[in-house]
Amino acid sequence: MIQVGFRFLEHTADVYVEAWGPTIGKSFEDAALALFEVMIDTSTVKPTKRETIVVEARDKHELLYKWLEQLILKFEIDNNVYSRFQVEKIEMRWKIFHLEATIYGETYDGERHPSRVGVKAITYHRMAISERKGKTTLRFILDV
Repeated sequence: MIQVGFRFLEHTADVYVEAWGPTIGKSFEDAALALFEVMIDTSTVKPTKRETIVVEARDKHELLYKWLEQLILKFEIDNNVYSRFQVEKIEMRWKIFHLEATIYGETYDGERHPSRVGVKAITYHRMAISERKGKTTLRFILDV
C-alpha cells in the first residue's frame, strides 16, 4: 500500500516540495498540507471552517498550480489557514481538468499560528507530475 506524504527537497533559495499518494487527488491533498506547513504549524489549526474549492485547468500542471494558488489567495485575502484537505474529484470535462475539494481550517491568529515563512507564489519551474500504477508524485517550487 502506498503511503501519502510530503517532504522538502534541497533548493538554494525557495522551497522545493515533493508530495505523493496512491492517487493524484491524495497527492494534491498532501501538496496543500506541505504549502501550509511552510507557512505555519498546521497542527495548531482547528478545522472549524469548511469551504469548497473548484479549479479548472487545461492540463494537470496548470491544475496543480491553480489549486495551490487558490489556497495562497485564501490565506492572503480571506486570512484563513487550513490543516485538512479532501479532494473530492479530479476529472476531465470537455478537454478541461476539473478539481473539486473541501478544505478545513480557521481564521489566522498570530498568537496561535506563529508564522514560519511567507509564500509569495507557486512556480512552474521544475514542476513535475509522475503517475504510475498506484502512486502519483508531485514536485513543485514555492517562491518564498
